[in-house]
Amino acid sequence: MPSVKNRTPPRLNSDSVTELEPAAVLWDMDGTLVDTEPYWLEEQAILVHSFGGTWTHEDGLTLVGSGLWHAAGVLQGRGVDLSPDEIVTLLTDRVMERVKVSLPWRPGAKELLQSLREADIPTALVTMSVRRMAEYIISFVPFDGFDHIVAGDDVTHSKPHPEPYLRAAELLGVDAENCVAIEDSTTGLAAAVASGAVAIGVPLHSPLSHGLGYTIWPTLDGTSVDHIRSVFTVTKAARS
Repeated sequence: MPSVKNRTPPRLNSDSVTELEPAAVLWDMDGTLVDTEPYWLEEQAILVHSFGGTWTHEDGLTLVGSGLWHAAGVLQGRGVDLSPDEIVTLLTDRVMERVKVSLPWRPGAKELLQSLREADIPTALVTMSVRRMAEYIISFVPFDGFDHIVAGDDVTHSKPHPEPYLRAAELLGVDAENCVAIEDSTTGLAAAVASGAVAIGVPLHSPLSHGLGYTIWPTLDGTSVDHIRSVFTVTKAARS
């Protein structure tokens, strides 16, 4: 029996069901496209400890998927004597320095993104990292990966609020409910589901629970545009 790690989502039987095409696919970045979360977790701990505070790996996990200014407020509560903007800038600079040395891609992410582009399906990056960080990350994509970026400093409300996904759909000129969103965290998935998008969760550093309005894939490795179409078709049929 194949392991969960290598198992790919099933496809619909195309002989009996006409698969629908999503208007766009919206991607989270940290933990979904690339695995930079360990960098953020480590730099948060270093920063809090430098001010004499206490910060654990579990503390860091509670911030996965949330906005950077929200995280900055939590770090201030642990003794970091800097303004929220200073905290966001400092952490972003430090993580970008780490990315220069090594950028870990999530298995199958680049391949799925490329197959979506080859199928002419619009894509947007929806991240709570700041725009300069998002632009830096996608500069490593060896093809034109995204039509638009929605970053943490582009929105008033961060995930789990639906604004980031609604904004991405607006920029693409489509309805969010006709999009597929790919996320790794409960916070991000809450935002995607609230926007009306068909959401796919690919867990990494935190577990995801079934039955919360999204589909769970164990990995993106081995997935394709056809798998995206299948999830979109099944979810839209269930909603109607």
